[in-house]
Amino acid sequence: MNNLTIGSLAKQANVNVETIRYYERRRLLPEPPRTRAGYRIYQTATVRRVRFIKHAQELGFSLKDIQELLALRATPGGSSAEVRKRAEAKIADIDEKLRVLQAMKKALAQITKTCSGHGLIGNCPILQSLDHEEDS
Repeated sequence: MNNLTIGSLAKQANVNVETIRYYERRRLLPEPPRTRAGYRIYQTATVRRVRFIKHAQELGFSLKDIQELLALRATPGGSSAEVRKRAEAKIADIDEKLRVLQAMKKALAQITKTCSGHGLIGNCPILQSLDHEEDS
């Protein structure tokens, strides 16, 4: 069977039906033909495309990034250099996020050390630290 309903597509791609509709609105999926009754009919190849989108999202690519990757994939005779460039840019973004998260963790660990976990909440050094206003 080559044609799928939206429910079948969603099930095979392991996503929600609303995800399929959302991808259509974002033009990540081409608008499918409809039956006379108005039901969407998808090709089985759409399952692969939806899985591609979900996997790319899991790797941190935005929907805009994914749209660009899909366009690159559809370019006949295209080079993988542009795809590699985008993947390397995503790695740099992830590295920056990790640096920020490590700094956040260090700062939180520092203020957590000041709190014994005993006493009244009004004297909590963690809350006092969070309430501290920077000098202007």
